[in-house]
Amino acid sequence: MDMLSSKLLLISIMALPFLLAVTLHEAGHAYAAHLLGDESQRTSGRLSLNPIVHLDPFGTVFMPLLAVLSGFPFLMGYAKPVMIQPRYFKKLRRDQIIVSVAGPFGNLVVAIFCAYVLRFALEFGLNEKNWVVMAAYYGIFMNCLFMVFNLLPIPPLDGGHVVAQFLPYNVAQSYNRIAPYGFFILIGIIIFAQDIILVPTMFMASLVTSMVGVPL
Repeated sequence: MDMLSSKLLLISIMALPFLLAVTLHEAGHAYAAHLLGDESQRTSGRLSLNPIVHLDPFGTVFMPLLAVLSGFPFLMGYAKPVMIQPRYFKKLRRDQIIVSVAGPFGNLVVAIFCAYVLRFALEFGLNEKNWVVMAAYYGIFMNCLFMVFNLLPIPPLDGGHVVAQFLPYNVAQSYNRIAPYGFFILIGIIIFAQDIILVPTMFMASLVTSMVGVPL
């Protein structure tokens, strides 16, 4: 198989798990905010599991394609961020933590779903070269990766939002000023310290497959 064919196969395998990952991540934020009183999620149309509603042309299409075609070590990408209106929350800090964690939790849900798909596919007799099996494997790893990645305590990631809620106001303001440099910090981690992301990702992927009972 030539290079272009292998890249196209990889794109076809990763496309659905990636769309599920970014859709459930943003939908998790939207549904959590809505349940906590943020009615703007309904009026903005973000209370949906339709990937088109959450699609960002650059983050959902161009960036992941570029990452795959260039051989970048991680699949980079994102959906259109959900705009939260904290003024509707009754307990500001608690509710902002819940909303922040709801996105990574959405990725955990998708990882578990993919693990069940993998389990049933293997029990049905499909081998590791089957498209469904490969897509399920990628779905587990990718969603565990996105969960770990977004929980890193770096603004503007979800983990950064959570950390900020536990800091005194002035300290939190200073901490959040890191946000414009967050992307460069993440690129540095990916290039020079991948284990910060990979080790917990592999642990979570192993935990999910064990919990679901995937035959290995």
